[in-house]
Amino acid sequence: MNGAGGTSGGIGQFFLGLAMICGGGYLLLNAISVTSSFGFGTRLYGVGMMGSQWGITGGMIMIPFIFGVGMVFYNARNVLGWLLAGGSLVAMIIGVISSIHFHLRNMSSFDLIVILVLFVGGIGLFLRSLKSMEG
Repeated sequence: MNGAGGTSGGIGQFFLGLAMICGGGYLLLNAISVTSSFGFGTRLYGVGMMGSQWGITGGMIMIPFIFGVGMVFYNARNVLGWLLAGGSLVAMIIGVISSIHFHLRNMSSFDLIVILVLFVGGIGLFLRSLKSMEG
């Protein structure tokens, strides 16, 4: 009978490693807080012109989006309307993603060690279970 991954490795190690990876990964992701500075008045992009810096906000990106959607509803074959709507949507998504901040919450060193041992140890057990146990 073959073990994990078609090798003679242990199925018990496979599932124990998988459980450790899931537990450590959950605890690690649970310890990360995500914040965003996105808003319609928040500057998403900066453009420098004639020695001054101009900020492009989320609301400014919505203006070409509105015109693009109106053009598409008026004439669905209008390429400019599709470009305005699609380009504005892509710019908005990139702006939202680029305004995300990740922070690791305060925790004791014991908590961090437990998380890392579970996650990295689980990866080690998981990979060892895929290795052949001959010899």
